[in-house]
Parts: sequence; C-alpha cells; structure tokens
Amino acid sequence: MGQKINPLGLRLGTTQRHHSLWFAEPKNYSKGLQEDQKIRDCVKNFVRDCVKKNVKKIPIPSDETLISRIEIQKTTDVITVIIYTSFSDLSKVLRGGKPQRIKELQTNVAKEFHYSVNHKPNIAITTITEPYEQPTILAEFIAKELKEKVPFRRVMKAAIEKARETENTEGIQIQIAGRIDGKEIARVEWIRKGRVPLQTIRAKIDYCSYTVRMVYGVLGIKIWIFTGEE
Repeated sequence: MGQKINPLGLRLGTTQRHHSLWFAEPKNYSKGLQEDQKIRDCVKNFVRDCVKKNVKKIPIPSDETLISRIEIQKTTDVITVIIYTSFSDLSKVLRGGKPQRIKELQTNVAKEFHYSVNHKPNIAITTITEPYEQPTILAEFIAKELKEKVPFRRVMKAAIEKARETENTEGIQIQIAGRIDGKEIARVEWIRKGRVPLQTIRAKIDYCSYTVRMVYGVLGIKIWIFTGEE
C-alpha cells in the first residue's frame, strides 16, 4: 500500500490538508481544477519575471527555489492565494514599486480570469524558515545539480545532508528514475536515511514527484520526508 498510493492523498484529513480549499458542484469541479492550475502558473511566472527584471540590488536564489507551493482558498466573494516561499525578501519585492507589484499581480489575475467586481483576488505571502524541509525545494536542488552534470550519487547524498540539518526531519528517502547519467537502459536508484514509515497513517510525511528534462531524456525524482508522528 505504501508504494502504490500517494502519501499525501492517503493522509488527507489526518496529517495532510488540501492545497486548494473550495466547494463546487460536480459539473463544475473540473473547471475549478483547471482554474487553480492557471492561477498557480500565472503567479509563478509573474513572481519570477518580477524578481528577474525589476530587482537587481537584492541577492536572490535561483529561479527554481523561489516558490515552494501555492495554496488557493475560494469563498463567495474573495479568492485568497497564499504563496509559500523560501526567499525572505519576496514580500519586499512585491510590495515595492509604484504602484505596488502585488497590486499589479492581483490586477493581472482578475483580468485573465474575468472575475466579477465582487470576486476579488487577495495575495498573501508566507516565508518558510526551513526551506530544505520542503520536498519540492529539495527536488529542484537535485534537478539543478543534475543539469550541471554532477554525479547523481553525490547529489543524493548532498540533498540528504541538507534535509538532515533541519530539526524536524527524522527520515528521508530519495528516488531517481530514468536514463541516469545518459545510460541507454533506464533504471531506478534510491537512497534512504532514517525512518520513513509509509504505511503509518499518523506519520507526517511530505512527498513530491518532480520531473527534470535532460539532454538524453526525462528523469523522475521522488522525495519522501518524515517529520514525526501525531
């Protein structure tokens, strides 16, 4: 069961919650999912373009590590978009300029999706204090290193060391699948440090599946991070 079911979906309602919180009738459910994906793409593209073009004095991390995840909460009159980021100065970046860039982002979202006057988007920013507790940021670090042709075993060990430096991480498992190092035969390589109880529902496990495009094909990265039990 632990290898065949998404660890996040298995634990919804116990240790995990949805990244999108809203209600829709069955016939409109698919439209809501597509709308959420468009909102996330719009926010990511705007934030990265804004940081690249308009901010030169503030040292920033690579583009891949700016945003960890985006949560969307829809009510009858407001759509709240919560951006979780490891870049502590992102709030200053979006609230700078005349007019403020965060208002420009809200305007772009409202124009693109044709919301009514009473249905306004609201942008909130939350800074993550321990970025390498997030599997998405860790997977993007691995992808960046693999693109720079660093040996995959060294990359996996470095990622585990970064994750183990945080206080809450009790176990981590990393898996890379595909034509690793450009070999003709695809294979799966994995490494684990500590406990990762996938079949324990009360276990707090963060999981992500990430795809990186290489010259010789596509590699799949999966990361499980165990942070304790409830």
